[in-house]
Amino acid sequence: MRDSVRHSATGRAIFAGGCFWCMVPPFEKLAGVLSVVAGFDGGTSPDPTYAQVCSGTTGYAEAVEIVFDPKIISYQELLQVFWKNIDPTDGKGQFADRGRQYRTAIFYLDDEQRRLAEASRAALDASGTFDRPVVTEVVPSTTFYSAEEYHQGYHRKAPLHYQTYRQLSGRGPFLERHWKSDADIK
Repeated sequence: MRDSVRHSATGRAIFAGGCFWCMVPPFEKLAGVLSVVAGFDGGTSPDPTYAQVCSGTTGYAEAVEIVFDPKIISYQELLQVFWKNIDPTDGKGQFADRGRQYRTAIFYLDDEQRRLAEASRAALDASGTFDRPVVTEVVPSTTFYSAEEYHQGYHRKAPLHYQTYRQLSGRGPFLERHWKSDADIK
């Protein structure tokens, strides 16, 4: 089983933002983030594979698990980075990737995360940043499973392919248009 390990004295956050390759770098570079793992959450069958999740029939979404030191970075700060790396108004996928397996979601692990995520989503929706409603799901984590090793750190393993994909998918231009003054979007 590729289920993640629970860490004592650390926090965990699980976010789905479309292609998990694109969700690793923004969190990985943050002070206080100890690890970022590409994987899946939101389904029920054990040990899903990338091919199974991509089929769109498992209920899982591509997601990232972030293990962090809450003395250095808070869950609320991670939420802010999450919002600035997705299109929270698209309920049918993200950018070029379509289907529920590419939906945006905050998979909470306890009531406090649920409360903070719902408040953060409501604040973003009320901010007027977007001309459509924020539709990102706030739902309980089922089980987080790590994706296969070749997906881990993909932006380092295949930087040219990653950068090309990020731009041509529409993610890069969208984020630059909506958050151009923020450094979190690279």
